[in-house]
Amino acid sequence: MVDAIHVVLADDHELVRSGIRALLHAIDGVQVIAEVSDGVGLLDLLESVHPDVVITDLSMPGMDGITVLRRIHERYPQLRVIVLSMNQSAELVKQAIASGANAYVRKDAPEIELEIALRGVITTGSYYNSRVTQLLLEPTEPAMEEQLTQRQIEILAQLASGKSSKEIAFALGLSPKTVDVHRARIMDRLGLRDVASLTLYAVRKGLVRP
Repeated sequence: MVDAIHVVLADDHELVRSGIRALLHAIDGVQVIAEVSDGVGLLDLLESVHPDVVITDLSMPGMDGITVLRRIHERYPQLRVIVLSMNQSAELVKQAIASGANAYVRKDAPEIELEIALRGVITTGSYYNSRVTQLLLEPTEPAMEEQLTQRQIEILAQLASGKSSKEIAFALGLSPKTVDVHRARIMDRLGLRDVASLTLYAVRKGLVRP
């Protein structure tokens, strides 16, 4: 194991970062060398800062977390990345790991788990607790693009954000009746019966933030 583990921390909430930073500072041999609040900033930072581990949230402004993971993996394949997130849907966990995450830890996990994950990715290259392992073994849900058209995805995002049919129609240059038809087809294709279920689906797919 290296003498010191240099960490870059990425989260858009300053209070969350300060708590994680304090926790990391309490771990022997761990140093937080930089912090950022969004994915684009993280990619820019990694051009000049060279940590051993990146600890990042997935839900940050600007570029989505999965894209950030893919770009980190493409540019720095040896860099270890721990995702620290409240979202633990099977699909998102699978996407994160397939995109280059070496560990996936929930923000409400016991404090010791972050240290275990950190040392795990350094010594063995990865860390998955029993819950994450179970999620990885679950059947994969079809991709959103396999079930919906691009227009339907746009309308779903608006619906999940709480917009009315009239608001969506105005934003997308459609008639309210056309929006209602699309909504019915979306529900039919996804096997869902109400807007609340559509919203949960959209959050699970990472289309909108919780």
